[in-house]
Amino acid sequence: MAASGSEKQVMIVAIDDSEHSTYALNWTLDHFFAINPIFNLVLVHARPSATSAIGPVGPLYAGANDILPVVDSDLRNTAARVAETAKQLCLTKSVNDVTVEVVEGDPRNVLCDAVEKYHASLLVVGSHGYGAIKRAVLGSVSDYCAHHAHCTVMIVKKPKTKH
Repeated sequence: MAASGSEKQVMIVAIDDSEHSTYALNWTLDHFFAINPIFNLVLVHARPSATSAIGPVGPLYAGANDILPVVDSDLRNTAARVAETAKQLCLTKSVNDVTVEVVEGDPRNVLCDAVEKYHASLLVVGSHGYGAIKRAVLGSVSDYCAHHAHCTVMIVKKPKTKH
């Protein structure tokens, strides 16, 4: 979607509590927001539901109703910490105009829905660097978004450290 007049395009950056996400956000801020940013920045964190975090055995567990509020509270605290850390990182890079959204759901769907909601031109996701087997079992958020998001998807990979 092209910007009309002085209206900026929207860039969404996926955030979570991984070092890959932090690296991707840092990289994006350094390369797109250092001088005269052309994008409005939206940070999106997909928070899993308590039932999905417990897994399929959870509902069968006799104490599941007792543990769900604890798990939910922990997930909410993690989401708040992720959002606050990302906001602070933006502020340290002098990026003050940022929208942060936490949405409950599967990251693949949450990110693609956010692209539609904000009419984003670019979605940035970090790569966890999973191998083929792990990616096949867990699924790849970046791969899913690359095929299903209705915008350009940039996958930022953290360079491997040399030992």
